Amino acid sequence: MSDMYIYYFTESTGPYGEDALSARPATLKAIRGRGEPVMASQIVVDHTELDEDGYLVTTLDSASHSSNDLEGQIASLEVRAASRDREAIDCSDGVAKYMLSLESRELRKQARKLRSPRSELAADEFANRGDMAKSMYAGMSLAAEQTQTEILALRPRAAR
Repeated sequence: MSDMYIYYFTESTGPYGEDALSARPATLKAIRGRGEPVMASQIVVDHTELDEDGYLVTTLDSASHSSNDLEGQIASLEVRAASRDREAIDCSDGVAKYMLSLESRELRKQARKLRSPRSELAADEFANRGDMAKSMYAGMSLAAEQTQTEILALRPRAAR
């Protein structure tokens, strides 16, 4: 199989040897001698997503927006599914070929499931921007009404 397990890891950096989390996850082989893997950060990727040193080519930036993280996960699932498809084409064993195509379908199914929340997340972000604009408009309307009331209060009674 072409799935690889990668991990973020802690490494000593700085003049005082402080531990910091790695910028990119890597395979255990690549981490050996550089730091300690954070086992809870395990990510499954296709071997084609790693560079020659065993590091993930595209970073999964934890500080990025949630939708960007989902896009990376979806892309990784699609790459892994395509890898299974290629292996199935080259496979001569019927059972193995079936299992590879089954895995490919399951990976694509997972990607479809992730696309739905991603769309919902994008819609929520758009709606939140709209809600913020509405609340700003409502605040401006309320201020305008108060100003109008204050102006009317200042007018002489005969002019009202």
